[in-house]
Amino acid sequence: MAFQPIVDVVTSAPFAYEALVRGPEGQGAMTVLGQVTDGNRYGFDQACRVTAIRTAMAAGIADTGARLSINFLPNAVYSPTACIQLTLRTAAEHAFPLDRLIFEFTENEQMVSPDHIEAIISTYRDFGFAVAVDDFGAGHSGLDLFARFATDMVKLDMDLIRGIDTDPRRRAVVRAVLGLCEELGTLLIAEGIETAAEARTLRDLGIRYMQGFLFARPAFERLPDIDVVF
Repeated sequence: MAFQPIVDVVTSAPFAYEALVRGPEGQGAMTVLGQVTDGNRYGFDQACRVTAIRTAMAAGIADTGARLSINFLPNAVYSPTACIQLTLRTAAEHAFPLDRLIFEFTENEQMVSPDHIEAIISTYRDFGFAVAVDDFGAGHSGLDLFARFATDMVKLDMDLIRGIDTDPRRRAVVRAVLGLCEELGTLLIAEGIETAAEARTLRDLGIRYMQGFLFARPAFERLPDIDVVF
């Protein structure tokens, strides 16, 4: 795993670290994800959860007070309660608080059953986890997914962020999504931020939580230093 921070730009502290899958020598995610099949999807999903918690604890996340965000594959979860047991045991083994775990699922994964996704979200929240929609604005369901699933967080896709400082249409869309999130009590995170101008624009729009190369690149098996000067 590599780790990239989600930064609270008000306090300049890490709100969370997202665990990003890597090969054993630090190879990029696609070299790993390209090997995932229907036959090994469940085992891969379980291994990612265990490795993320174990590696983050070894890297010192407990001392930061930050949360740990783990990507999961909804279509690998055949039973929300059964499939979470290994995660619970791993968190207990490493004394990682359940309320500091975030589980992200991407809007880009075609949903076989919305009812199944709803059951996963409900179960995870009952256990004390937070649930986030990743890559919002780039996937299959758009606002329908946002309306149906009561997630704790929404992560804006980087395509909505790129060049937002010079694009009034992007600013209008992000402003509207932020308003929806505020009304629904959903935390909004902007990801893929690469320039200070993008970060300043997002801050001026009212977005507090940001992620991207501007603040830190993913670091292999360690927590990277954060740069919040913009």
